[in-house]
Amino acid sequence: MNLQALLPEAIAWAASQAQQVARNGKPLAAAGLALAHRVGVKHPELVRLLHVDRLPIPVDELQLRQAVLDTGMLGPDMVGLTLGHSIFIVHGHDDARLVSHELRHVCQYEALGGLEQFIPIYLQQIISVGYDHAPLEQDARNHEVHGHVGAWT
Repeated sequence: MNLQALLPEAIAWAASQAQQVARNGKPLAAAGLALAHRVGVKHPELVRLLHVDRLPIPVDELQLRQAVLDTGMLGPDMVGLTLGHSIFIVHGHDDARLVSHELRHVCQYEALGGLEQFIPIYLQQIISVGYDHAPLEQDARNHEVHGHVGAWT
């Protein structure tokens, strides 16, 4: 897989998906804001969460679609996707563990400077060591909150 060739397409796709969530998603409610602060998000007021039947995957970008499917990034078992301050959550899966995990990815986007900086690093990690062992994924798992119930939006 030629990561450098896919990056412009991946970033453009991610930006368009993030804009959709920014337009149609809901801001975090008090419980969501508290959870965002807990996992290190600097600007939780910018976070938008959109519940969907399934996570989006690239449709027109055939090489990108194949790459995300091959790496397991957007496989059928995935129920959350974060792109900047925009979070997709599959209906019925918005528990504290998943929401805190996705909010930690928001924190990572903030720390790295946005989509253009995060996506190359994240994709390189997935390609080189696999999804489960990618440092950004491990960091998100290490910040998961268990047992807390709340209305996030």
